[in-house]
Amino acid sequence: MERLPGPLPAAQIIALNQSKADLHSARGYVWNGWEFDVPPGVFLPGATSRMIHERVLDGRIEVRDRRYAAMGVGLGVEAVAAGVRGAREIHALDVHPESVASTKRHYERFVGDDRLIPLVSDVFEAVPDNVQFDVITFNPPAVSQSVSADPDVVRNVCVGAPLLADFFAQIARRDLLAPGGEVFVIASNTADLRDLVSNGVRSGFVPEVAYRHDWHDGVLTYLFRLLRGEAT
Repeated sequence: MERLPGPLPAAQIIALNQSKADLHSARGYVWNGWEFDVPPGVFLPGATSRMIHERVLDGRIEVRDRRYAAMGVGLGVEAVAAGVRGAREIHALDVHPESVASTKRHYERFVGDDRLIPLVSDVFEAVPDNVQFDVITFNPPAVSQSVSADPDVVRNVCVGAPLLADFFAQIARRDLLAPGGEVFVIASNTADLRDLVSNGVRSGFVPEVAYRHDWHDGVLTYLFRLLRGEAT
């Protein structure tokens, strides 16, 4: 795997991660022709999130006939995309109750079947025992600097690398990844990418760079694909 860059300067990270809309108001969001209602406290997906949504919908992250976990599901766009793509089962996980409720409403509106399992969960804590996933995606709030004192902004942007350590450790400890399963995590050099990947390696995962995007403003975004070590 290519050598990963260190985090950008703190001032640049903070400037790049200022909230561009009123998080505490009702808003709207349109993607792929779908119109989503965005309640107060639920984050609007950005360009990084759309990289996940596009890949779930078009099969570059293949969920068809597979059990899929969308960690930090937020508004629920990837859950809807997975339903349209043909996932066998979709676990929509978020620590924020209104985000989970919003996902459920949107899934019912655009897909409307019983494959969705919405769970308010701190990482995987609410997932029942003996469940295994074929695909897990996560666009984590891994920004390495505190960009706001607002707890909703912190929850969505800058919890930091320790969250990823817990994420990978829970998958490994609870054996949540099915044989041949894949974990996709997306992050940029506004986070500590080396620490993020090291947390996965320490939990027994082997990472590769599935995609790298240069925004030409100093920000480099990486989509990592991780497999359990014994699967490689």
